[in-house]
Amino acid sequence: MELVIRGADVIDGTGQARYRADVAVDGGRIAAIVPEGSGARPTAHRTLEADGLALSPGFIDMHAHSDLALLRDPDHSAKAAQGVTLEVIGQDGLSYAPVDDRTLAQIRTAITGWNGDGSDIDFTWRTVGEFLDRLDHGFDGRGIAVNAAYLIPQGTVRMLALGWEDRDAAPAEVERMKALVAEGLEQGAVGLSSGLTYTPGMYASDAELTELCRVVAAYDGYYCPHHRSYGAGALRAYEEMVALSREAGCALHLAHATMNFDLNKGRAPELLTLLDAAIADGADITLDTYPYLPGCTTLAAMLPSWAAEGGPDAILARLRDDAEAERIRHVMEEEGADGCHGVPINWDTIEISGVNDPALTEYIGKTVAASARERAEAPWVTARRLLLDDHLGPTILQHVGHEENVQAIMKHPAHTGGSDGILNGAKPHPRAYGTFPQYLGRYVRELGVLTLEECVAHLTARPAARLRLPDRGRIREGYRADLVLFDPETVAAGSTFEAPRTLPTGIPHVLIDGRSVIEDGRRTDVLAGRAIRRA
Repeated sequence: MELVIRGADVIDGTGQARYRADVAVDGGRIAAIVPEGSGARPTAHRTLEADGLALSPGFIDMHAHSDLALLRDPDHSAKAAQGVTLEVIGQDGLSYAPVDDRTLAQIRTAITGWNGDGSDIDFTWRTVGEFLDRLDHGFDGRGIAVNAAYLIPQGTVRMLALGWEDRDAAPAEVERMKALVAEGLEQGAVGLSSGLTYTPGMYASDAELTELCRVVAAYDGYYCPHHRSYGAGALRAYEEMVALSREAGCALHLAHATMNFDLNKGRAPELLTLLDAAIADGADITLDTYPYLPGCTTLAAMLPSWAAEGGPDAILARLRDDAEAERIRHVMEEEGADGCHGVPINWDTIEISGVNDPALTEYIGKTVAASARERAEAPWVTARRLLLDDHLGPTILQHVGHEENVQAIMKHPAHTGGSDGILNGAKPHPRAYGTFPQYLGRYVRELGVLTLEECVAHLTARPAARLRLPDRGRIREGYRADLVLFDPETVAAGSTFEAPRTLPTGIPHVLIDGRSVIEDGRRTDVLAGRAIRRA
């Protein structure tokens, strides 16, 4: 054997009680599991003494925004140090494949707040398959820090077929989108994502989305929508996604599922009742959440959808026009823009977390309202200037969550973990660096919301089942040796809102395919990650 992990408390991902065992690894797979006292202990070239630490399958981040980070940062400790061995990217309907030259330029501007403008990336790919090949190649052919699976972004597909127009797609355009989705699935994508509060994806009708989901269902993939509202009309938006997916016969995975804003405080049980009824009736539904209250997105995402028709250049042109800018302000502040989930925006809840222009860093860590008060101006004046000066680049934290909703949803049997971690910006959301130890430390050890065995199942076997991965997510002989060794008594998120890039504690060892990416708490130079293609 190459490696034996001796004397670990094995938490195997099934939710069953832990047990003490030696676990042997060979050829990138779990070769033997010998429970304590059951026989001869395995030997290997290398022995890792667990001394009673917990050994679990690698954590699967079901909602990640590392699309470019995986290609610019070989270290990628933001995720590797958390015990994440697989990320699902291509989220919220906006990513970098499939594209043509025109669409690539537009998408780079549209989500510069998520991933930077990409000026440091060599965009050699255009198709989904070429992007997955690029991930496989990684750095000098050696791979990437952690594994990655890809969702085809519906908004990007719509850009390719009909641009940024707010209208129904013509039949020929729907057929082109269906062909693009089928091609991406054949090339290895695991499903389709949507961002239905982001343009141009939100311009799609339910009928259009249903047609795309029929294609996804034919390939046994899943649909992952950021649905049309997490605020006013949130429950209706969930109902819409459940009905749509059932009409298409497609598995559904609800992205960062929660109920936000004051009008939804304490309403998580209504959402869970809806999901339980659909599941009992045969629907295939899962969801993911992050264990924090604030959300994170871009400032431009708060704009009404009509202001984004035509793409990023059109948005900037409208913001420069005083009359159009006033029209935008009125909708956002008095009516509630669809980009802000139908709720009138409260600038005291909108904290700037990152900008692209270094000259604007003074805004970081302050709410838009606070910066406006410093300048004795209206908040919209501040927000408008930031959008224009930073070319739609600012990222934000939106402080609109409720603890009782977060806890209720994470206890649901269909729940999985997702960081929704935006790594760009000077002051990112701490979930990017802390989601998985936050679950284990705060919500298991400190609050007792989940047992340790339950929580590990939520973060490992359940997401692996959603991804249709036959050999990941459990500690079982023959499975991939994606493993995390952690201390249940000390594991904790180091990241905070004040110091969001602080690494976690209590996770000394992380292995991908049996290779140590974290050893004694330090990142090695191993690049064991690859693109994980649809089986």
